[in-house]
Amino acid sequence: MNQRLPLAPYILIALALIGLGDTLYLSYFQYYNAVPGCAIKGCEEVLTSEYSKFFGVPWSYLGLVYYAYMLALAVLLAIEPRSLALCIGALAYTGLGVLYSAYAIFYVQLTLIGAICQYCAISALLALFLFSTSFWHWRSNRFVK
Repeated sequence: MNQRLPLAPYILIALALIGLGDTLYLSYFQYYNAVPGCAIKGCEEVLTSEYSKFFGVPWSYLGLVYYAYMLALAVLLAIEPRSLALCIGALAYTGLGVLYSAYAIFYVQLTLIGAICQYCAISALLALFLFSTSFWHWRSNRFVK
């Protein structure tokens, strides 16, 4: 029987790699206490604010861990695309990413800081795309009746 290969896990891999690049770029600059160039002029305010660290750890480092874990999860989904546990895990993990991104962008950056970082906005969009793709994969596996 010729069965089609699901596309969603490979899209998740690509999105996780883009997220790794984005957060690695920010992490590099945070490691050297520098601010990357920003087209919308809000990165410096956001990345040097009191909200840019979580217990002394820059959020970009935590984002790096998030996308590295997402990459591993996406690779596992590519190997075993019909696994209910992996599908639910990806859906839950990306859902948390969307919730955190909404909090970070809308509440912290726009309300508390009054500026927005384009790299953080890219990461938030990636989190939304990751969640959408995870949901699409979950639905396409017919787990939902």
